[in-house]
Amino acid sequence: MATKKDKPGIGHNSGHFGGVNGEALRQYIERIERLNEEKKIIGEDITEVFAEAKGNGFDPKIMRKIIAERKIDASERDETETMLDLYRTALGMKPKADEDE
Repeated sequence: MATKKDKPGIGHNSGHFGGVNGEALRQYIERIERLNEEKKIIGEDITEVFAEAKGNGFDPKIMRKIIAERKIDASERDETETMLDLYRTALGMKPKADEDE
């Protein structure tokens, strides 16, 4: 009867274990860890830019909304605005068009 000690790749991470290539897995994990660290640094940089903008009189909350809107296709953005206006009017948050006059 074979034991764990008899199987190749057991006891180190460079071989196969249970159908898993330990070295390939380690490389993927390390790449993801590096990318997560880069993402953290970029996130900190973005926070600094927002703080700088706020220091110059810009509202970071509104800036974030603009950034999100810029990611959306113009026609989809227009459709969303139309629906928002409709819902706001229905909830009394915005006067109806004929009440503006």
